[in-house]
Amino acid sequence: MNTGNEQEHPAPPSRKLQQWLQFVPNSLTLCNSLCGYAAILVTLQAYKHVDDQHAMATIFAWSAGLILFAMVFDMFDGFTARLLHASSLHGIQMDSLADMTTFGVAPATLVAVMAHNMRHIERAGEFVPICMLCGIYLGCAALRLATYNVHAMYEKKSSDIFTGLPSPGAAAALCTIILFAATEKGSNTLREYFRYLPIYATILGFLMVSQVPYLHFGKYLASARYHKERLLVIALLLLAWLISSFLVNPFLFPFLLVNIYVVWGLIAYFALKMGFVKHTHPLVPEQNEDANEDGDSKP
Repeated sequence: MNTGNEQEHPAPPSRKLQQWLQFVPNSLTLCNSLCGYAAILVTLQAYKHVDDQHAMATIFAWSAGLILFAMVFDMFDGFTARLLHASSLHGIQMDSLADMTTFGVAPATLVAVMAHNMRHIERAGEFVPICMLCGIYLGCAALRLATYNVHAMYEKKSSDIFTGLPSPGAAAALCTIILFAATEKGSNTLREYFRYLPIYATILGFLMVSQVPYLHFGKYLASARYHKERLLVIALLLLAWLISSFLVNPFLFPFLLVNIYVVWGLIAYFALKMGFVKHTHPLVPEQNEDANEDGDSKP
């Protein structure tokens, strides 16, 4: 006969069932890495259209879109792992490896190939600086993800902020620029952006391994239903996106939002260091060296 206590506290899922449940978040993580792999393959198709600016812009837009779409899987693999109680060290390693492919290798490849093709570089010496700049981005992404793994496995700390720019945020900053430029009217729009993207990628790389605190946007969105102010902010952002989509370009607002997030973190950091604001300000989080991402957070 079952007692009342047994009904209130059901037995945890069996070990065998939990092993099967882990396939759900792991499958989503694999989808994340496959999107990154597909983005790299699509990017390389640009070499078939070096004399067709419009075709190259379309290819780069598809590649950037695949990287952004991978963020959906990146967000839901952690969510399902917590929901199904299927978190594991194996999942943490898989998540970082997938992020390295999608938010490290794929954006670096995209920027390098785009800069190479748009400039019609013939001499290898002119391509070396571009490769070096994109390599810095790639190396910083690897360092960040390795640090994330150490904290996730040993420290088990959680926070409402990131120490350094998260790798999906860095990739989103590049990809939203490319999507906006590629879909803008005018054949020279993309050419005007490619000159600065390798340099910007380098800056984003350094921000990933910096001590600059960034708000945990995932937790901010997840807690919106409990805070009317946050819910209002999200509603206003969606309204602004709809208006800008009809009036200008559907990718203008994401481009501005993500890159303002990147720049604002840097401004807030220096404002805090110089004493212009206090850490109690809602948009200036206090940096806590012991509060790094745990296994549930995204690196």
